[in-house]
Amino acid sequence: MRNTLDRIRHTLGFEFIGLLIFTPFAMLVFGYNMFEMGLMAVVGSVIATVWNYIYNLLFDHAMVKIRNNVHKTTLIRVLHAGLFEGGLLVLFLPMIAWYLEISIWEAFTMGMAMSAFYLCYAFVYNLIYDKVFPIPDNLSQAQQT
Repeated sequence: MRNTLDRIRHTLGFEFIGLLIFTPFAMLVFGYNMFEMGLMAVVGSVIATVWNYIYNLLFDHAMVKIRNNVHKTTLIRVLHAGLFEGGLLVLFLPMIAWYLEISIWEAFTMGMAMSAFYLCYAFVYNLIYDKVFPIPDNLSQAQQT
C-alpha cells in the first residue's frame, strides 16, 4: 500500500497536470473566459485534491480487505476511476451551478462532460503513475499508513 508522502505526490501531480490540460480545453468547449474557467477549475481542484486523498485511502483499504493486496486489474481501474468521478460530481455539482449561475441540469451536463474528461485522464494518469512509482509488494507496509 502507498504511504502518505506517495499519496500526496500522486494527488498533487494529478491535480496540477489535470489543471494544465483541462482549463484551456474547458474554455474552448464551454465558452467561458479564462478567469471563470480557471477559478472554477482551481476550486474544483481543491475539492478534488481532498476527495482524491480520502477516496484513494479508503479504496486501498477496501482492496486490502477484499483482495489482500492493492494491485489493480483493468476492470478494477475502471471501477476505481468511475467511483471517484461519481463522488466528485456529487461534491462539485452545486458549486458549478451556483458559480456560473446556471441550472442544475446545465451544471449536470457540464459536470458530465468534465467527468468524462477526468475519467479518461484518471485512468491514464494512474496507469502511468503506477508504472513510474510501482506499488510495493510488501503488504506489511500497509500497516504503516
